[in-house]
Amino acid sequence: MNERVFDLQLVDHLGFFGPEDSNLNFIRRLFPKLKIIARGDMLKVMGSQSDISKFATSFEGLLQHFDIFGELRERDITQIVNDEIPPSENIARMPSDVIVYGRNGQQIKARTRNQQKMTELIEQSDMMFCIGPAGTGKTYTAVALAVKYLKEKKVRRIVLTRPAVEAGENLGFLPGDLRDKLDPYLQPLYDALRDMLPQQKLLGYFEDGTLEIAPLAFMRGRTLENAFVILDEAQNSTRMQMKMFLTRMGNGSKFVITGDVTQIDLPKNQTSGLMNAVNLVKDISEIAVVQLDKSDVIRHPIVSKVINAYENEENK
Repeated sequence: MNERVFDLQLVDHLGFFGPEDSNLNFIRRLFPKLKIIARGDMLKVMGSQSDISKFATSFEGLLQHFDIFGELRERDITQIVNDEIPPSENIARMPSDVIVYGRNGQQIKARTRNQQKMTELIEQSDMMFCIGPAGTGKTYTAVALAVKYLKEKKVRRIVLTRPAVEAGENLGFLPGDLRDKLDPYLQPLYDALRDMLPQQKLLGYFEDGTLEIAPLAFMRGRTLENAFVILDEAQNSTRMQMKMFLTRMGNGSKFVITGDVTQIDLPKNQTSGLMNAVNLVKDISEIAVVQLDKSDVIRHPIVSKVINAYENEENK
């Protein structure tokens, strides 16, 4: 009897196997000649070589479907096992308004006109600036686009970075090592990623370097190739930091820079590099600029009113 072991370390077991292993049991019924044993992060299959080969092809299609759509149903399993849905057609079957599927099959879409503009322009431009007030989904949409490009194998990794600038508070007293001190600054990026990737896959991507989150200062001297790179909170970068970041771009990469020019936390004697950079590169055709506004706010409705109140005060 032949056997083969499949590694499931980066797979969300509950989502893939289903409640009480309902999907796993359904797969077993479709392959009655095989003995299929799930144990920890491994799936062992025993039987004839021909049956195992057929199973391996179908199983790869099931994993790909689950990776793209975030869920697996009996109908999907039947269609994939019966070759009714070739794996190559999975991406083509996605609705045009869905950026990516998150955990539990959640559809993550561009929910406003300017978010949709982001999804369209990133296809045409390798570098994109997205500027707008809080709550307009700049960071979330950018992270969704990065995950989409990774899942579709258009890039090999994702790099997320932001300046480690305190928003009116001094965090230097916090205990822990460098990463412990930096995590509060990077939390919005973690939150977005948790919506879009299963915990096992998220941890696996961090461990193998597919996913990297780092402060802007750590970008110096690097060349970032075949990567989707996001600079978040770019209004808190200085002119020289912005120049340093923009010149990290390597072949096969996409760069997205997001920021809110109304929330600059730099010392008063330092100039934000965000608008300076936009003004400098505005005539470069390969670089896109998306200006989001309060009409794009997708948080609680009161956020738009708060933004409007501050704008009125500034105008006075």
